[in-house]
Amino acid sequence: MSELIATRIRDTATKLGLLHLAEVVPDLVKRAEDATMGYLDFLDLALGEEAGVKDGRRFRNALKLSGLPHHKTLDDFDFTFQPDLDVRKIRDLATLAFVEARANIALLGPPGVGKSHLAVALAVAACQAGFSVYFTSLDDLVAKLRLASAQGKLGWQIRSYLRPSLLIVDEVGYLPLDRADANLVFQLVSRRYEKGSIIITSNKAFSEWGQVFTDEVLATAILDRFLHHCDVISINGPSWRLKERLSAPDPTPISPSVTE
Repeated sequence: MSELIATRIRDTATKLGLLHLAEVVPDLVKRAEDATMGYLDFLDLALGEEAGVKDGRRFRNALKLSGLPHHKTLDDFDFTFQPDLDVRKIRDLATLAFVEARANIALLGPPGVGKSHLAVALAVAACQAGFSVYFTSLDDLVAKLRLASAQGKLGWQIRSYLRPSLLIVDEVGYLPLDRADANLVFQLVSRRYEKGSIIITSNKAFSEWGQVFTDEVLATAILDRFLHHCDVISINGPSWRLKERLSAPDPTPISPSVTE
């Protein structure tokens, strides 16, 4: 390829916003020549190269905006430690059909069994697929809603929680809410109903949510909307922290000193 043509391609690619393609044109041409590619194959290679870079950039940006505490995936989850968990069901959820259907997921179980890990893994998959995601604990969510309400900005704050395609609310049930805070949660769940997906993690069975939200009527109203389109995953295995403790080497015993 002549330098004139290469320069013209780089300039045109830059004008079109194909910045990566503008940089790698000579390399792509060499790869095409070495593989004796046809015109369509070369065009597919060039466009795929640019799309891959843009997708990677978008994915990293989505992760940055998501508020996720870490970026662990399903491949990082040790399903052998939770043998009663239906792996096929989790893999099916990872196809993200529930996000497209604006349905919900509840991950229930005692502390340490991997609920948050699974929620984050599904969120990472959603970011990868191009969905917007936001992660928050229930405590932080309520604190922001409460502050916004006091400042007369509750509508704006609720709308900010309506924007992401997938909202993850972690640690539901660890601390009880008063009725005013429970009503704020009800308003959010009601507004997102059939408009966006929610994943919740909770150490409480649904029968105990009346205690969590301090009001049986409010708890029932929240559950009525949340559970209408919802997959419920119960995890009742051992704690990951127990696994780490059991797998840690025993401390070297210290021989008692001998007194003569």
